[in-house]
Amino acid sequence: MGWTSDRNKVALAGAGLLAIGMITGGYLLGDGLKRAHAADRSVTVRGLAEKDVTADLATRTIAYSANGFDLPTVRAEIDANTAQLRDYFTRLGFKATDLQPIGAGVNQYISNGQNQITITQRMLLRTTDIARAQRAVAQQFDLVKRGVTLQEGSGMRYSFTKLNDIKPQMVADATKDARASAEQFAKDSGTSVGGIKSATQGYFSIDARDGEGGEGGTDTPNKKVRVVTTVDFYLK
Repeated sequence: MGWTSDRNKVALAGAGLLAIGMITGGYLLGDGLKRAHAADRSVTVRGLAEKDVTADLATRTIAYSANGFDLPTVRAEIDANTAQLRDYFTRLGFKATDLQPIGAGVNQYISNGQNQITITQRMLLRTTDIARAQRAVAQQFDLVKRGVTLQEGSGMRYSFTKLNDIKPQMVADATKDARASAEQFAKDSGTSVGGIKSATQGYFSIDARDGEGGEGGTDTPNKKVRVVTTVDFYLK
């Protein structure tokens, strides 16, 4: 009897330990699932950063042509127009190297039984003097008075080339803007914002500032840089 009683006691003790182990294991499993579920909670938001900048490079492709029935005569007219063009930009204070030829074309066809010749010359103006470039555009009618007729597509184009200098701060600003949106969402849902789960940087765009440029195909040196980031924040 004594031996049987001891066996029963051992069995009861083992059952008790097993029950405690199951309870503890269940608690730990449940707590782990709860923490895993909490870790999965997140909110995805977008952040915007904008910055007004001024172009630091101006380029202008200038195309003009002359036509006639005699090649030497047409060529002489083109050379005269080129000389007028160079004189115009020199008087505005541009360096001789700012204006370079980038190509020419000759087209010949028969018109009314005669050999019609058209020569088109293309020049490229490239400068970092934005103010001077703007004056060249404002006074370009002087070229018409000099007998140089510009073809369509000869407008000035302004570019901002220092994007890499402002990228880091703009990404930081966009991320800050995204966090502000996430915090508002968290406040409305009774939670709080944790760290970043994942983030995607969008493309940087450089366009004319709102309401500037665009009329008649004109460009403006006043630019606006934009970037949108998509950020997934943990919620606590």
